[in-house]
Amino acid sequence: MIKPYYRSPNHTFNLLHGDTFELLPQFTFKFDMIFADPPYFLSSGGISIQSGKVVCVDKGNWDKSMSQEEINNFNMRWLSLCREKLKGNGTIWISGTYHNIFSVANSLTQLGYKILNVITWAKTNPPPNISCRYFTYSTEFIIWARKSKKVPHYYNYKLMKHINDNKQMTDVWRMPAIAPWEKSCGKHPTQKPLALLSRIIMASTKPGAWILDPFAGSGTTGIAANLLGRRFLGIEREEEFAAMSKARSIEIGSMETYGTYRRKIPDIVKAEDTQADCFACQEPLPIEELPIYDV
Repeated sequence: MIKPYYRSPNHTFNLLHGDTFELLPQFTFKFDMIFADPPYFLSSGGISIQSGKVVCVDKGNWDKSMSQEEINNFNMRWLSLCREKLKGNGTIWISGTYHNIFSVANSLTQLGYKILNVITWAKTNPPPNISCRYFTYSTEFIIWARKSKKVPHYYNYKLMKHINDNKQMTDVWRMPAIAPWEKSCGKHPTQKPLALLSRIIMASTKPGAWILDPFAGSGTTGIAANLLGRRFLGIEREEEFAAMSKARSIEIGSMETYGTYRRKIPDIVKAEDTQADCFACQEPLPIEELPIYDV
């Protein structure tokens, strides 16, 4: 049976330490939404610029380059496991670059998912291209798909339009990468900004929803979920990142920090003057035991 690596006092932030391929088959609980930031398989000795300094972009053994066949097999395996963990009307979001996102899209199609959108995240502060031989890389892609082709999914159209100055939100999102205040407990090499995850969660879930992240990293999905009144289960293989995720959850246990973080996320600020998402009323979630533990 599964033992939690960490569980917040109100049980809305749950973290498992281990391999997602081993842990996901061990329980049958189903989620309203999944966000996944799988390996991009880019760690092959390249360099980039961070804070004005040349740095190596090798992130760890978990991101080492693989053959295309190996990448395809990897994506088919985890996406198949995740499909079993989605509710009938559930949706999944997967981030990536051209290195892995086309394999992800093909795997989704083969497994029977229905692709709804491909979001282009246009970073407003990308690192420069030091070779000066290509256009500067400034985008990532996020596929949004639902489990079933025939079962309708949830989309908060009203709220997305409201936070976009009362215009229909497009599939191009312009927002910066992570800010310094998001690194208070350390920095994950592929950490996503809370603003990005907050928009995803508000768009496709209702308050109280259960969200899964099979490659949890530093726990950004869970922090955004808790800031928005949702529940979270993350799985992380690397001890260093699991500890970082735990520290971030403990950090927002302070009401002062919790409020400060919400005020720093533009979409949350804009959403607070509408009733399109009742998380704004700050009703605490009842403690609900995730039925996967050996306790």
